[in-house]
This record gives sequence, C-alpha cells and structure tokens, in this order.
Amino acid sequence: MKTIGLIGGMSWQSTQAYYRLLNEGINARLGGLHSAEILLASLDFAPLEALQHAGDWDGAAAALIRAARRLEAGGADFFLIGSNTMHRVADTVAGAVDIPLLHIADAAGDALARDGVRRAGLLGTAFTMELDFYRERLAGSYGIDVVVPELHDRQMLHDIIFQELCAGNFDADSREVLLAIIDRLGAHSIDGIILGCTELDLLIQPRDLEPALYDTTAIHAARAVESALEGA
Repeated sequence: MKTIGLIGGMSWQSTQAYYRLLNEGINARLGGLHSAEILLASLDFAPLEALQHAGDWDGAAAALIRAARRLEAGGADFFLIGSNTMHRVADTVAGAVDIPLLHIADAAGDALARDGVRRAGLLGTAFTMELDFYRERLAGSYGIDVVVPELHDRQMLHDIIFQELCAGNFDADSREVLLAIIDRLGAHSIDGIILGCTELDLLIQPRDLEPALYDTTAIHAARAVESALEGA
C-alpha cells in the first residue's frame, strides 16, 4: 500500500471527512482491520483565509509548499490538497516537490465524463466559482461546460462556507438557501452539480436531489484510495 499525503486544515471540518473516507475506502477494499497509511500536514486556516481574501496567492502557495515538502520528507508517495479553492496554486505546489499531486478537478472531471455530463453547475467559494483555474481545467481536459450561479447567489454561498461551514455550523436555513441556488442553476440545462467546496457535503448529500450532485470530497478521496492500492 502506498502512503497518502494530505494537506489539510482548510478547513479542519472537511479534513476529518477526508480522513474518514480514506480509511473507510481502504477498509472496504482490503477488509479486516486494514486502514489507510496517511501522512497529514494540517495547516492553521486563519492565516490562509486572510491570504486568500487579500489576493496573496503567492503567500498561500508558499504555505502549501512547506507542507508538501514535509509530506515528501516523511515518505508520502503522492499527495492531496484537501481544498478545492487552494487548487488555485496547485501547479505551483506540485512543481516544488517530486511526488505527484492528485488534483481534485481531475478526479471530478473523470467522474463527470464517465457519467456523460457535458454541462455542469459549479458551487464553491467565490474564488473557485469566479477564478478560471477550476472551470478551465474541466473545460480543457474533459470538455465540460461549467456554469456558476449569479453574483448574489455566489456571495451568499461564499458567506455560508466561510462564516458557517468552516466553523462547524450547519444551519437548516442555509441548506434551504443552497437548495434554492441549485434550483436556479437548473434553468441552465445542466446535467449535474459539482459540490466544488470540500465543506458543502456537510450541508447536503448527493442523494438529496436531482440533477446529480458530485461531491468532490468523496470523489477525491476515492481516487486516492485507488492510487494507494495500485500495484498492491
């Protein structure tokens, strides 16, 4: 079994979901008392959140590079960034180490393409929805047309993520706001919805509605399990 490196803490709410999913996935495949071999570099999210909102992506990349190098030095065979938003600096971080990065948008893109999704709605932080790093990767590598909510909906979703979900607060009213945003996205003739924030699965689950929801946390973790067991 290969050792999975995980850069977490962005936020710790989603990191604990990653830890559970990775271990559940390995145990489901190997049985018995098997669990995943994981090295975790969990970061303090407050300074990173400040860098994000200041637009200091170089500073954010530097923090993740330090974490990735710790994982590499500790013996990780590959690594994950446990955050959709921080994939804004994924290429920079991956270029600073010799172990491969398992990119969350590639995991999502493969899942969408496998299901024949050609047009998908993207939900996440304002950074993920408005910057081009995520949408362009899905369009360029997988031919998936990505649409995002209107500005007001994007801001409401961004606030829910940072003010509530990252702090571990799961409000029923916010769930209804999210469902309404998804309903409005349905007017764009989409085939699926990408939960492009690793906290959104704390508020809503893929079984909850149509069109199909693609939980990037679960998809990313499942791909990591596959990678850890390749050749085992």
